[in-house]
Amino acid sequence: MAGASRKYIFVTGGVLSSVGKGITSASIALLMQARGYEVQAIKIDPYINVDAGTMNPYMHGEVFVTEDGGETDLDIGHYERFLGKNLSKRNNITAGQIYYSVILKERRGDYLGQTVQIIPHVTDEIKYRIEEASKGADIVIVEIGGTVGDIEGLPFLEASRQIRLEKGLENTFFVHVALSPLLQTTGEQKTKPVQHSVQELRRIGIQPDAIVVRSHKPLDDEAITKIALHSTLPREAVVNSYDVDNVYRVPLLLEEQGLPSLIEKRLGLEPRKPDLSQWIEFVEAYESASREVRIAMVGKYTRLKDSYLSILEAIKHASAWRGLKPTFVWVESTDVETGKVDLDEALSGVDAGIVLPGFGSRGVEGKIKAIRWFRENKVPMLGICFGLQLAVVEYARNVVGLEGAHTTEVNPSTPHPVIDLLPEQKDVREKGGTMRLGAQPVKIVKGTIAWEAYNMEIVMERHRHRYEVNPKYVRLLEDHGLRISGWSEKGLVEIIELPRREHPHYMATQFHPEFKSRPLNPAPVFDALIKATASTL
Repeated sequence: MAGASRKYIFVTGGVLSSVGKGITSASIALLMQARGYEVQAIKIDPYINVDAGTMNPYMHGEVFVTEDGGETDLDIGHYERFLGKNLSKRNNITAGQIYYSVILKERRGDYLGQTVQIIPHVTDEIKYRIEEASKGADIVIVEIGGTVGDIEGLPFLEASRQIRLEKGLENTFFVHVALSPLLQTTGEQKTKPVQHSVQELRRIGIQPDAIVVRSHKPLDDEAITKIALHSTLPREAVVNSYDVDNVYRVPLLLEEQGLPSLIEKRLGLEPRKPDLSQWIEFVEAYESASREVRIAMVGKYTRLKDSYLSILEAIKHASAWRGLKPTFVWVESTDVETGKVDLDEALSGVDAGIVLPGFGSRGVEGKIKAIRWFRENKVPMLGICFGLQLAVVEYARNVVGLEGAHTTEVNPSTPHPVIDLLPEQKDVREKGGTMRLGAQPVKIVKGTIAWEAYNMEIVMERHRHRYEVNPKYVRLLEDHGLRISGWSEKGLVEIIELPRREHPHYMATQFHPEFKSRPLNPAPVFDALIKATASTL
């Protein structure tokens, strides 16, 4: 089916951003994949950044890293988790990529003699990028970021309108996701914002084929009928995605309301029965888990939980299959550092802790104090990326006795640079896309906790860093009891741990295991943490 008869499902948003387009797109992708189709999912971000790599997490949530080293929008993470497969950096298209490519072509003379314009040159580049990312797919889901009416999003909406003209009504389907807000003072669920959002979409030439209405609570039939009427749609084309505690239930919600069947009918696809048995099993395991596990999350971006989205989801994946319900205890490392938060009080009663990734000096000493607390109080701990580096700093200072030991990222003049810049990073001048990125092989040492977790000699894990454990200090650290249980091909430290006779579970990874965790296949590192924590409850 892939190729000439490929089907395109565009997902647009209205009223406000972060309304749930990503979860809706991922859910539709899962439901069509469950029907046996080869599915690709693409996220379009209208910002001028070439990728998400240089953005502060407070601006846009976590930076999700793909297998091939793309620094992408967090919605790519949703797609990978729901589809259960790896995507490429090509699946995240930004305005920065589009304009950069068009300008380079103009400078080369590719448009010689032409006035380069949004239409057709920019829109043609957008359509080309969508086709490149769609290769091999029967159905491609294209989520257009932002909201209808945003000036930066107009070229992408225009490109999608053109694709409908070129591919035909029978090969394109538009889903519009919009918010129906609840007025707290009156208790009314208002539909007017959805109506205006649809009108704005139609004003630029796109008639939606279905509306997914986001709401705090289920809409009544009168509200849904009103939205359908004002959207020029049949009643069954308006679907209500109300708030649920478990985002993994959303696909089942859309399935129950018939959205996939509507898509099949509209696109001329033969009706198929989906195989959702494993997904339902996971959802039921997730929702039936009742044994609480309290996990401390120590980081510097704790005001926006999406800064650590994949880590939160990885914990949920591992916990669900072990019948555990995670409760997250957020600890702002900056507040620990300044003394605003008492560490003993903040961590009292936690069952495990994760020292979260991040860059820069703010909150570093707070993280180091937390690492020492987990180590000395023998509470299961996992450090990720910068968490590994600061675990090495803490061990060097407080166990090895190297006074002033630090990372040169924070203190370039430290007398003991136990963490230093990667050799290949020393001549790097540009910030964007220049870190050690993407999947790299990690060699696991037999007889270690890491080996128990993976039971494999070589694993592929995703990276995003510039600094490493200084090889000059590895022997000294090992002589004082720190175990290196994972190595890179070039001899870089990838995993550290302490023997179980000294600690119930103390592990840190230079890579980011959260990016490859799936609901049906939890990441081994997180599963190991949850398993060890469960044994201490």
